[in-house]
Amino acid sequence: MTTEENAVLFETRRQFLGRTSAGIGSAALASILNPRLLSSISDSKVRGVTDFPNFAPKAKRVIYLFQNGAPSQFELFDNKPEVAKRHGEPLNPSFFQGQRLTGMTSGQKDKLICKSIFKFKQHGQSGIELGETLPYLGKVADEIAVVRSMQTQAINHDPAVTFFQTGFQQAGRPSAGAWASYGLGSENSDLPAFVVMLSQGSAKRNSQALYARLWGSGFLPSEHQGVQFRSIGDPVLYLANPKGISSMRRRRMLDLGQELNRRHYQRLGDPEIITRIQQAEMAYRMQASVPELMDTKSEPDSTFSLYGERARTPGTFAANCLLARRLAERGVRFIQLYHRGWDHHSDPPRDMPLQCGDIDQPSAALINDLKQRGMLDETLIIWGGEFGRTVYAQGGLNMDKYGRDHHPRCFSMWLAGGGIKGGTTYGATDDFSFNIVKDPVPVYDLHATMLHCLGIDHEKLTFKFQGRHYRLTDVHGNVVKGLLA
Repeated sequence: MTTEENAVLFETRRQFLGRTSAGIGSAALASILNPRLLSSISDSKVRGVTDFPNFAPKAKRVIYLFQNGAPSQFELFDNKPEVAKRHGEPLNPSFFQGQRLTGMTSGQKDKLICKSIFKFKQHGQSGIELGETLPYLGKVADEIAVVRSMQTQAINHDPAVTFFQTGFQQAGRPSAGAWASYGLGSENSDLPAFVVMLSQGSAKRNSQALYARLWGSGFLPSEHQGVQFRSIGDPVLYLANPKGISSMRRRRMLDLGQELNRRHYQRLGDPEIITRIQQAEMAYRMQASVPELMDTKSEPDSTFSLYGERARTPGTFAANCLLARRLAERGVRFIQLYHRGWDHHSDPPRDMPLQCGDIDQPSAALINDLKQRGMLDETLIIWGGEFGRTVYAQGGLNMDKYGRDHHPRCFSMWLAGGGIKGGTTYGATDDFSFNIVKDPVPVYDLHATMLHCLGIDHEKLTFKFQGRHYRLTDVHGNVVKGLLA
């Protein structure tokens, strides 16, 4: 059953379907729930909505490298010479413009301007400036577009991460990956359309919590939720057969369960039962596809030279970047990586090189690897966190251990690949990276641009729930044309 059909069924309510199972329900079952069709690879993959994409896409897929904890733009992407000149001076209150501050610094008497201890350098023909802790990214500077004028509405981690992942600060909405799956479906019958992987940063600080709802499907059919791949034990929970259960016996058990689900659907007409059937079949096929995917021993030594030796260690950011490429090769629509440990309220001098050591080489390697394989032009890569950092130091101005508080007003991210104009910088902030002075990019605009690269008009990708049509960008969003190739 297509996602569009699921949506139609959902909208008419299960009671209606239950009463008309001899009509709509029987027709659906006759054509879709045939056991032979369920076992067919070609008819079992997640399908997108009719008429999507709306226009010729530049990208077939998204790889989102989310840096959980909020990397500081001052140390990485937004060089501010004036900050160095004014180091140690109190920040003029006029800069605040009534902005909210966190409880960690709102009562701090002196908000002293704090320079970065890290130097910046220009890279590539474009001359993009990057912090010295990103030497590998500097080598691919002409492939990336640095956005220096990102802004968000949320000032604390959980609502800010939720906002980036779902387009809303409160939990319950579908994630961006779920929306992409809903709109476009999957290109692979043996793998989910939306895959999630997590890694812990080398800074080893207390990391912000990440919840499965961040990659959930919300009110969309649950077949569109992200599937988390793990680095320890079974790659996917409960994927392996129980001890003493053969594959043949597993198949018989599955067939029996599917028959019960089909009868249940005939009685109730609940479209989520269809999803349950589809997911069970997907899980069965994943028993073969996932172990093959996760086994990177077949990769040549040149691959590990490119991504770094950490790519041989499961669960590292480098290993997950390599897996992201392998997933992209296999047609996975949305690949979400979370890398933790960026919450630098204190000690960026120690932690920033460690975190950048995790992500710098693998991020650049992913760009190079996709480009070498002719896949970069059809893969959109997004890198960034949930907000930025303050120009003033949190606590004392100790240059050995200075820290920075949350700053949603402006921060930096970068994009590369499908549909994006590389070697560019977009937007600008004031001399203290405190307020945006040119081309602000709200979260809604980032989402609109991402969907545009996938060939989706963000205003047309909607789902009716509780009497209202919802979309990832809610009632907002504009495509950032200055980022497009």
